Amino acid sequence: MSIFVVEGKRRLSGELTVAGNKNEALPLIAAAVLVGAKSVLKNVPDISDVREMCNIAEKLGAKVAWKEKTLSIDSKNILSGEIPLDAARKLRGSILFASSLLVRFGEAAFPQPGGDKIGRRRNDTHFFAFEKLGAKVTQKREITDDGDEITVYYITAPKGGLIGAEIYLDEASVTATENAIIAAAGANGETTIINAACEPHCQGLCKFLISAGVKIEGVGSNILKIYGRKNFAEVSHVVGCDYIEASSFISLAACTNSDIVLRNVQSDVMRMPLHQFSRLGIDVIVNKDENSLRIRDNQRMEIKTDIGNCIPRIEDAPWPGFPTDLTSIMLVTATQVKGSCLIHEKMFESRLYFADNLQGMGAQIILCDPHRAVIIGPSTLSGARISSPDIRAGMALLIATMCADGTSKIHNIEQIDRGYEEIDARLNAIGANIKRE
Repeated sequence: MSIFVVEGKRRLSGELTVAGNKNEALPLIAAAVLVGAKSVLKNVPDISDVREMCNIAEKLGAKVAWKEKTLSIDSKNILSGEIPLDAARKLRGSILFASSLLVRFGEAAFPQPGGDKIGRRRNDTHFFAFEKLGAKVTQKREITDDGDEITVYYITAPKGGLIGAEIYLDEASVTATENAIIAAAGANGETTIINAACEPHCQGLCKFLISAGVKIEGVGSNILKIYGRKNFAEVSHVVGCDYIEASSFISLAACTNSDIVLRNVQSDVMRMPLHQFSRLGIDVIVNKDENSLRIRDNQRMEIKTDIGNCIPRIEDAPWPGFPTDLTSIMLVTATQVKGSCLIHEKMFESRLYFADNLQGMGAQIILCDPHRAVIIGPSTLSGARISSPDIRAGMALLIATMCADGTSKIHNIEQIDRGYEEIDARLNAIGANIKRE
C-alpha cells in the first residue's frame, strides 16, 4: 500500500491538461466487446480502473493494445459469456460487460460488482432492463478460489436473441442506462428507453454505437430510441474530457490561491459546475476557442447567500444537474470559503462520511445525517494522517492537504489512482510537493 506525503500551503502556477472521461471510457470498453470488430478509442485516461476493464476484456478473449492515450480493442474472438469473478469484483464498471455478452452469447454471468464504498448501489434497474428485453435473471451463492462466498448473477436471453421493447427505468441510473443501451443495440427491433440517464458519458456511448452503425434517436435527452442490429462496423472514437477532473482542479486552484490554466476542456459540459463554483465566489475564465479554462489567484472566496439572506444549498441531481461525483469536492472547497452552505448528497448514504477527516484537520462541518452537511468557513486546516475511502473523497482530501498548514500523509491512495492519472507527477510539475512512498 502506498501513501502520499503532501507539503501544504504551496501556491501552484502553470497548465494542466484534463484527461479523458473515465466514466465514458469504461462503458466504451464494454461496448467494444459487443461490436465484434476493431474499436479504437482515443484520449483514454491511463488509470487503474481503465486497466482493470481492459484486463477483463482480455480475459474474455479480446486483444487489447495501448499506445499513449489510444486504446485498440479487437473483440472478434470473445470466448465466454462469463465475466472473471475476481477481476469483476474490483470495480463497478465490470457490470457493463453483461449486456455485450448477453447479446453475443445469449447468456452472461457476473458477480456482485466492486467499486467505491459510498453506500448501497442497486443492481435492480439493470435486471429490470434485461427482463424487459426478454431475458431471465437468476442468482446463486458461490465460493471463489479465495474461499469467499459471493452472489453470482446469471442472465439468459430468449431463443433468437433479445427482443426490442419499451423500458421505463425506475431510476435514471447511469450504468443501468448504459447497459440498456448496449443490450438494445444488439436486440431484435426497436427499443425505447424512458427516464434514461443523459450524462455526457452516456451520450459518448451512444455516439460510439452510432459510429458502429446503430441508429439511435434522442441522444442527450432522457428518451432514447434504439434500432438494434446484428452486425457492427469498426469504430474510431474520441473520449470526451473528464469534467469531474476539471472541476477538481478548479477547486484545487481556488483552495491553494493559485493561477492555473486547464487545457482540453469542453465548456458545454461545465455549465453546472461553473455555476456552483460561482456561488462560492470562485470565478473561472472560459475560452471556448482554445478549449481552456483559467482560474486566477486571489478569488473572492465568499458564499453568495440566496434571496432573503438564506444559506445556499448545493445538491446533486441527474444531468444536467450537479454531479454526485462532485459533492465531495464542493464540500472541501466550502471549508475555504467565507460563509455557510449546505451540501445535500441525495444518492449515496456514505459519500459524506469522509468529512470526519476534514473535521480532524480543523474544518467546521456539521454532519446533519448521512446525506446532509453544513459547512462554515473559512477554516484553517492543519496537516494530518488520513486515509482515502473512495476516488472522489480521496481527491477532496488531497486538496485539503495541499491548502493545510504543515505536512500530511494520505493512506490508501490506490483509490485516488483509480480515477486520476499520475496526479502526483502532474501537480508536482506546477509547484506541488507530493511524494509517493
